[in-house]
Formats: sequence, C-alpha cells, structure tokens
Amino acid sequence: MKNIYDLPNDNELTYGRGYVYSLQYHIVWCTKYRKRILSDGIDERCKELLQELSEEYKFTIVAMEVMPNYIHLLLDCKPQFMISDMMKIFKGNIARKLFLEYPQIKKQLWGGHLWNPSYCVVTVSDRSRLQVEHYIASQEERL
Repeated sequence: MKNIYDLPNDNELTYGRGYVYSLQYHIVWCTKYRKRILSDGIDERCKELLQELSEEYKFTIVAMEVMPNYIHLLLDCKPQFMISDMMKIFKGNIARKLFLEYPQIKKQLWGGHLWNPSYCVVTVSDRSRLQVEHYIASQEERL
C-alpha cells in the first residue's frame, strides 16, 4: 500500500474538546465521462494535492490510490466536517490546480469539468478498516 499513516489502535478514540470520536470514510470519485486522464505524472501530482489539502484541513489520509479514472481514499476526519464539504474541498481545489498545471486535460473533457458530480462514501468500522485498506492497495494491481 502506498500511503498508510498511523491510525489510532482499534480500541483508541480521538478526543476533542467536549467530544470523543473515531470516524473513517472510504471515499471514491471518478473523472467526468470516466476519462482515463489521471496518468503520466498527473496521478502523482494529484496525490501531492490530496496530501496538501489533508494537512491544511486536518484530515488524515490512511490510504489512497489514484487510478487513471478514479480516486480511492480512506480518510480519518473530525466530526465537524460534513462529507459534502470535504468533497467540495477535494474536488474543487484539485480540479482548479490540475487545470492550471496541465491545460491539456481540459481539451479532453467536453464542458471543462474534471470530476463526475457524484461520489461514493462508506463509513468504515474498526473491523472493516483493514479490508478497505487491502481493497485500495489492490486496485493498482487490477490494471
């Protein structure tokens, strides 16, 4: 697996001011028209941008894989963030930066949108976390 960071042990919780939590989400979103444009260095830049955004907004990326036409994330975050807000942060910032750095991407997309408007989010329990990590790691092998 490419990017695994320390996550609290199965029985550990994260403590905030007035609350205790353990929230992990498996998030998947695709490029518009499932175009295979996240390759040839764009995939690595996308990973860098995801990492920068997670540090800026205090998310923890437990596992990530950027495939040519979709992204998988296993994310640990605070309860103050709504999923829709996280997706706007990720999709909007990454699209803007990639369009500026790689103008050829926009030519491949009719209408100029990088991402499909939908996404999939699944909550992850301590029991299923290792299964999700394994699944994300295995995605590159399936190409």
